[in-house]
Amino acid sequence: MNITIENILLVGSALLFISIVAGKTSYKFGVPTLILFLSIGMLAGSEGVLGIYFNDPQIAQFIGIVSLNFILFSGGLDTNWSTVKPVLWQGLSLSTLGVLLTAFTVGLFVWLITDLTIYESLLLGSVVSSTDAAAVFSIMRSKSMALKSNLRPTLELESGSNDPMAYVLTIAFLALVVNQDLSPFSIIPLFLQQMVFGGLAGFLFGKLSKYVINTINLDFEGLYPVLAISLMFVTFSATDFIGGNGFLAIYICAVYLGNQDLIHKKSILRVYDGLAWLMQIVLFLTLGLLVFPSHIVPVMGVGLLISVFLILVARPVAVFLSLIPFRMKARRRFYISWVGLRGAVPIVFATYPLLAGIDKAEMIFNIVFFVSVSSILIQGTTLSTIAKWLHVALPEKVKQISPTDALLTEYPKTALEEFIIEPDSLVVNKKIVDIAFPKSAIIAMIKRSNKYITPNGSTIIEANDVLIVLSDRVENIEKVADCLKFQKKKLIGPDLPQESDFI
Repeated sequence: MNITIENILLVGSALLFISIVAGKTSYKFGVPTLILFLSIGMLAGSEGVLGIYFNDPQIAQFIGIVSLNFILFSGGLDTNWSTVKPVLWQGLSLSTLGVLLTAFTVGLFVWLITDLTIYESLLLGSVVSSTDAAAVFSIMRSKSMALKSNLRPTLELESGSNDPMAYVLTIAFLALVVNQDLSPFSIIPLFLQQMVFGGLAGFLFGKLSKYVINTINLDFEGLYPVLAISLMFVTFSATDFIGGNGFLAIYICAVYLGNQDLIHKKSILRVYDGLAWLMQIVLFLTLGLLVFPSHIVPVMGVGLLISVFLILVARPVAVFLSLIPFRMKARRRFYISWVGLRGAVPIVFATYPLLAGIDKAEMIFNIVFFVSVSSILIQGTTLSTIAKWLHVALPEKVKQISPTDALLTEYPKTALEEFIIEPDSLVVNKKIVDIAFPKSAIIAMIKRSNKYITPNGSTIIEANDVLIVLSDRVENIEKVADCLKFQKKKLIGPDLPQESDFI
């Protein structure tokens, strides 16, 4: 079946529906949803049931880049800086030195067991050198995994920030394959330029995006997520235009925004959560359509050897060497090495050799595809089991929910207080987003003229307003009192809002 204007919506919507329904029950059988999305794409492809012929790496690469924008941005928005800050250097070491060591060890192994040249081997090693943000974010969050000693933020920080290093290495070694007269040291200026420009651009665009979101006055709440999407693409494309790494820029921009007070932040987070899942499904379906299963069979043997070497040797060596400067128990290092999930990102990066037209491009793509699938199947299905074996998982009764997850799921707070705004208060006639309200508490409702309204960041506080504040800890209420600079009054029985009071 050829993809035409007449059938693309029907087939696309059907595949999307099947993927969602299949994903709903996948974890009952221990199968990651991403594998199901990929399998459905393969079944619908040219050698599958529907016979949809799709063999355009350029379109697949475009879909991959757009999808990764949404996945990384969503992951960044959901990253809590207070949990990431203590493990910042560990994460950065894994996402730079760890990726470099993985690329070179895998590349040398590939050079020894195949007929690929050293540069082609290092190119393949670079393509599979980074962990996949889509795989890590979706598997760990869908399983609600609770890990000891900041392991989870370390893993999510690494997966969200290591794609730039893998991208730079892929582009650099691809250039060496195409033009072997270039010096291997030519990748150093490229790496520095990509990282420095990408990091600075991400931070600057984060500050600019916050200003734009909180300053612009849109008439409809639904436009704010759309505004965030436009700012995301501006960040990526502008950074790429000046020679920086767009993937690094949008992740840093999103982390910054996710930890700031934004107007309609709830809406933005919820929309991005849905879009990230949509992009993951579309990306894996597209990559499933792109691959020809019959072309995978001849490379399964070498692919299995590379996959086993990557999981059991290259990744552990890279993790242990990268974390030498940091104090960490061996079992935690082992678990970090096991969560080296490969997924869509290596497959997307493997399209670059295809578009460059190098001789062994198809072989490299097929090996990368097999390695990525085997990684998700072997490692993705055993994350919980390995965590229990290594004693790095928290017991069910002490699992904790991150502040962002708690807000989105309306996790019940333990402290409930009422604050009366005096006419001479400094917060009168100010937007909530402008009063530096503590992140450890939220204004659930505002009582105004015997009516209760649900506030957002753009709500202006008026004199005699009564702010009903929720917090997960009683001591955080004191921070709210210090912020608002007035006396607090406990909310007790008769003062509780009645259903008829809401508007």
